[in-house]
Amino acid sequence: MRWIALFAVPALVAASPIAREDGPAQATQLIEYYYAAIDRGDFRTAYAMWDNDGRASGKSFAAFRAGFASTARSRVVTGRPGREDAGMSQRWIEVPVDVYATLKNGKRQHFRGKYTLHRLAAGVSTRAADTHWRIKSARLVAVR
Repeated sequence: MRWIALFAVPALVAASPIAREDGPAQATQLIEYYYAAIDRGDFRTAYAMWDNDGRASGKSFAAFRAGFASTARSRVVTGRPGREDAGMSQRWIEVPVDVYATLKNGKRQHFRGKYTLHRLAAGVSTRAADTHWRIKSARLVAVR
């Protein structure tokens, strides 16, 4: 009977959840998913990628959606994430981007800048989702 207990302990340890923290690759992926959602008109999903359930965008969901009313297509080219920062169980990373949009009237736009993403370190929150990147801010300027 004793040997059964020894085998049960490793099974319990193996079954315990291991927190996985997002890294630079997931930061880039989030921005790519964000623009894919915008391109397909899934503004609810795109809005939810902003920190604090979308509030970090500085807009209500209705205003966020209205901001893309004249956009027909959008795509993003991400650069290599840089300037990772950490402090007090918080994590930030910057993702450089070039954004290309085509408006419904056919006009093309090009923006360049960066997104700052935020997440919590593993073990700080009881919500596993808090360890995943969310958009904290964006700084984009028109390229002429």
